[in-house]
Amino acid sequence: MNKTSLILESMRPKQWVKNLIVLAPLAFAQKIFDPSLALKSGLAFFAFCLASSGVYLLNDLLDREADRYHPEKKDRPIASGRVGASEAMAAMAVLFAAAAGLAFLSRPLVLVIVAAYVALNLAYSFELKKLVVIDAFCIASGFVLRILAGAAAPEIELSTWIILCTFLGSLFLAFCKRRHELGLAEAAANHRAILAEYSTRFLDQMISISTACTVMAYALWTMWPETVEKFGTRGLFWTVPFVCYGIFRYLYLVHQKNQGGSPSKVFLSDRPMIVNVALWMLVVVIILYADKLPMLAF
Repeated sequence: MNKTSLILESMRPKQWVKNLIVLAPLAFAQKIFDPSLALKSGLAFFAFCLASSGVYLLNDLLDREADRYHPEKKDRPIASGRVGASEAMAAMAVLFAAAAGLAFLSRPLVLVIVAAYVALNLAYSFELKKLVVIDAFCIASGFVLRILAGAAAPEIELSTWIILCTFLGSLFLAFCKRRHELGLAEAAANHRAILAEYSTRFLDQMISISTACTVMAYALWTMWPETVEKFGTRGLFWTVPFVCYGIFRYLYLVHQKNQGGSPSKVFLSDRPMIVNVALWMLVVVIILYADKLPMLAF
């Protein structure tokens, strides 16, 4: 495998699915078919894809010694030594520069948000990942910055409920990830020092709280008077069962199948989860875009 392929592997393009949340504000603003706004949101999406890949390279570079204790991460190109530090740094610089360019073309404010995302991850990589609970808050904040950029690019006003749901849902995934990592037994603390501050019991409590908060926040958003007035329908309430099933399915995979270390992998490989997400999206499209799609106007 040549160096280009190895660097591409280190960029983890499969993780770009996380950045689809950048497109959510445009979709919920019922303006996804507006070409100019879609272009701005698309540029913001790709800016975050490149920025997040740069962050992955940075993390792999800083954690290469610790990753060698992880049963899966030890085979990553940087941890295994197949990609050198200078090569990783050069690729990282190119990615950050390209992300900045795309973000600026989207809207200058998007560039500011992308810069804040990179700064947050720098702080996380060097210090904040050592602080219990704060490390999970940093991961969740990264998703909040994504959705803020998704609203800033097409200049869409973003509901505070959406921000809250994003933060709580991301916090849920972050605690699940920590629980999975803690299950790596004796290698856990060697791989990620902060895991020594966690326990399975504590994480299960945090997961339970974030689960309840996420479901409640989403359900309240669908029924909130401003939401009903904005969309002219109470129909979004019927998407709540899909959100509940998705969260409960994820909990099943974490507790019963020892998964959850990579949320992207779960969402891309677990068939029930894929079907559930597809159905949720279909119902949302029918509710929000029925009058805009001839085939749904019945």
